[in-house]
Amino acid sequence: MVRGLAQGAGSSDQVASPTFTISRVYNCPNNKRINHFDFYRLADPGLMQAELGESVTDPMSVTVVEWANIVKEVLPDDRLVIELSSTGEDLRHVKVTAGKDHKHLLQGL
Repeated sequence: MVRGLAQGAGSSDQVASPTFTISRVYNCPNNKRINHFDFYRLADPGLMQAELGESVTDPMSVTVVEWANIVKEVLPDDRLVIELSSTGEDLRHVKVTAGKDHKHLLQGL
């Protein structure tokens, strides 16, 4: 999903999972960026929580968070949430919800 987001935003960076590095940044045109966090391996986000807090308030960034339940208190209440769950070997269920300021992003889905 993040690979498609980065490509759609015009990034030419190679997208890889940040599972072991916890975060990655993908540069996009016009000084915009995608900040990608993966908290799967962490029981406590530690300093990464502060970095995430800065990222979600940066108007030049889109922030993607995997396993967001560990840092939910840092995330804004009004956000776009995409939940993916496996329903079979090659099947996924996708649930998309949005806060009031992000409802426009769901139009046409």
